[in-house]
Amino acid sequence: MKASAIAAVLLAVVGGAAAGLNPRGIDAAGQIRLAYHGDDAMVVSWNTFEHVAAPEVRWGLSRDKLDRTARSDTSVTYPTSSTYNNHVLVAGLRPDTTYYYLPSPLPQGRPPAPYTFTTARAAGDPQPYSVAVVIDLGTMGRLGLTDHAGKGARPENILKPGEKNTIDSLAGTSATWDFILHPGDIAYADYWLKEEIAGFLPNTSIADGHTVYEAILNDFYDEMAVVTAAKPYMVGPGNHEANCDNGGTTDKARNITYDVSICSPGQTNFTGYKNHFRMPSDVSGGTGNFWYSFDHGMAHFIQLDTETDLGHGFVGADEIDGDAGEGASPVNATLNAQTEWLAADLAAVDRAKTPWVVVAGHRPWYLSKKNETGSICWSCKDVFEPLFLRYGVDLYLSGHAHVYERQAPLADGRADPRELDNPAAPWYITNGAAGHYDGLDDLLPAPQRQRYSRFALDVSNATYGWSRLTFHNCTHMTHDFVASNNDSVLDSATLFKDRRCSLTKGGGSHGNGTVTTGGQHGNGTGAQTTTRSAPGGPVTSSSTKSLGATASPKGPSATHSSTTVPVSSSGSRVAAVTVLGLVGLFACL
Repeated sequence: MKASAIAAVLLAVVGGAAAGLNPRGIDAAGQIRLAYHGDDAMVVSWNTFEHVAAPEVRWGLSRDKLDRTARSDTSVTYPTSSTYNNHVLVAGLRPDTTYYYLPSPLPQGRPPAPYTFTTARAAGDPQPYSVAVVIDLGTMGRLGLTDHAGKGARPENILKPGEKNTIDSLAGTSATWDFILHPGDIAYADYWLKEEIAGFLPNTSIADGHTVYEAILNDFYDEMAVVTAAKPYMVGPGNHEANCDNGGTTDKARNITYDVSICSPGQTNFTGYKNHFRMPSDVSGGTGNFWYSFDHGMAHFIQLDTETDLGHGFVGADEIDGDAGEGASPVNATLNAQTEWLAADLAAVDRAKTPWVVVAGHRPWYLSKKNETGSICWSCKDVFEPLFLRYGVDLYLSGHAHVYERQAPLADGRADPRELDNPAAPWYITNGAAGHYDGLDDLLPAPQRQRYSRFALDVSNATYGWSRLTFHNCTHMTHDFVASNNDSVLDSATLFKDRRCSLTKGGGSHGNGTVTTGGQHGNGTGAQTTTRSAPGGPVTSSSTKSLGATASPKGPSATHSSTTVPVSSSGSRVAAVTVLGLVGLFACL
């Protein structure tokens, strides 16, 4: 049945309750998503209502000539899921090349035109590029973050009528970045009970809660498909993927506290997350969707698991006997598997080809926040930070706390005296402000914040946003906080590393020459920061000194200019639902 027909049936049945929930269109149905698999392959994933014996992807270099076909036998589901996850590896591709593709079957039938993806840049490619980073991003619209909320929600956390959300912002700027990095807390389907207790969603029984949980998941993945059908979506685990009621939920009116024991089969132990994605752990020696690495141009990216498998006698917060009490099992049976893999992966990085090393994990260990709900992961610091320092990691990105805080480069809690001007220590940034239902938190008051804090936004600023990383060359990398409501940059800082690199245009054997960059500041230009005021009052001022005399993050000896990202003119809101989302909600309306 076509998307329009399914939508018409559902609208007729649920009547006024579904008025205005028209599907966005066939471009988003099927929850299509991509994942890099080296620079010569791409994993194409999508969902169907039925099991598919041989899911396939037709592909080619022209929209009119999809002359290749990739197939698999992977069509998987789990108890209580309303869909099947189909995964197909498309191999034999060229780096940094755009291909046209068409998955089959799709729940809405054949679309009017093929989709496109662009493969990863080869390691060593010196061309500048940007990456979008979102953490703690949940469902938008009728089942999540929107312009109204239930009781108990903070007014600052409710969108204004017509206000753009983070998915809108990503869609409007997608031409300016290569891929999305999402290190945990995806969809917030486990908020279903909180939203019902608050009166935001209709009440269901605990036994039927899985229908609402799945509806939230389906809505989120359908909403994200507007970008993930064309841009790789590289994810990591967060605590809200662990089960259907992460952290427990209290109904104060009835004096009842719920925990993971209410979860239906298939909604514990990261089950949905394990089924929905296929990250490149098989080609990087990692484990499932939990820890892996990949190269992209002049950067090496590493995704870590801060929820389980910390090793060395530490129990992850979401593991059995962990502090959070979520009861998840380790994902690798080998003792110290993750840290041993991390050490080997870092040792193998070719810094001549990928001078930048960026690590992402869900939980932070440096933050100006009380550790009331496990916001700070001290055991993560104990197991990961020594390796970061030993191998010269440039940046660690985290979320978990629903705030934004840019910190100084740090080593064992001490700020590097060089700040962003060629520091020896890794730079730490926490941005969990992407947005979900009632989705911003407090930091400590400004006078009480950590001495290493350099810029911060919290609920008082009422601003959702995401991070943009721009790799200008082998010596300069910029981090921007992008406000989702208007795509403006509220905070920007550039890291300088004093090194010389021989990078090959096109990377590897595909190049046609070498580019040597780095080694000097030129004009005194090094690390610098710029900030703007955010709604809701003044933001914390930055104490990071501006080492440069100009606004450009590059000195004369650097090869590439900075990437300018235009402000999106799109005012559309990603709040409508698609076919899978409507079907998923039907059971609980």
